[in-house]
Amino acid sequence: MFVLVGWLICLGCVFGVFIAHGGNIEVILHALPFELITIGGATIGAFLANNQMKVVKATVKGLGACFKGSKYSKARYMELMALLFDILQKARKEGLMAIENDVENPHESELFKKYATVGHDHHVVEFITDYLRMMVSGNLNAHEIESIMDSEIETHHHEEHAAVAAIQRIAGGLPAFGIVAAVLGVVNTMGSVGQPPAILGGMIGSALVGTFLGILLAYAFAEPLGGLLEQKVEEGSKELQCIKTVLLASMQGYNPSTAVEFGRKVLFSTERPTFAELEAFVKKK
Repeated sequence: MFVLVGWLICLGCVFGVFIAHGGNIEVILHALPFELITIGGATIGAFLANNQMKVVKATVKGLGACFKGSKYSKARYMELMALLFDILQKARKEGLMAIENDVENPHESELFKKYATVGHDHHVVEFITDYLRMMVSGNLNAHEIESIMDSEIETHHHEEHAAVAAIQRIAGGLPAFGIVAAVLGVVNTMGSVGQPPAILGGMIGSALVGTFLGILLAYAFAEPLGGLLEQKVEEGSKELQCIKTVLLASMQGYNPSTAVEFGRKVLFSTERPTFAELEAFVKKK
């Protein structure tokens, strides 16, 4: 929603001021389709040549996510921490072996079914159950598991960031492709040097639209999308860091309430529930 609002403001100001100063919008509109095909086609071709298919798919998926609201809300985090609290509380009361079935069959577990939002998220469930399985086995200490967690979170971050880097490279290349389009326009103009000044002026104006369009697409569209996707990647990593903090606190001997409080402190302040909100939510569940 805010992406579209931002673009409307940007385009409204750019073209609105141009028209208000007496600019001839017809010159831009006439050249726009040809320049878009040149710049857009070159950009897409370079993008495909520069990235593996997995990065191409991740970028397309990431661009789609940019137009959706964030799923990482306060309500989601309260569900996540309530789920972790219930699992750790069960393990504390009945022993670690009591959660073995929940870990091995999370989709059949009443604990995971109780919190549908996070319980149906494949990545979250896999991350939780993988490390609970290590805790149940008892073969690794907290420092060893922390090291593995850090490696997995770092790998996840790099995988997700590949799409961000691809979009940033697009943003960096668009002005250059705009110059390419403009140079071709100038070449075309030079081939028509015998035409009347009015026609030559229009051709030069059309050529300059390429430079303008490349810069506009880079800094008004591609760069903001890359920045927005990067923020979404950081949110995804933050959720995994929250789970990591809670589980490690539990392994170090803290009770479930304290362990969950450690996880709550990791969250961004805008989505972090207060201590009272989280306590009330856990008791209600």
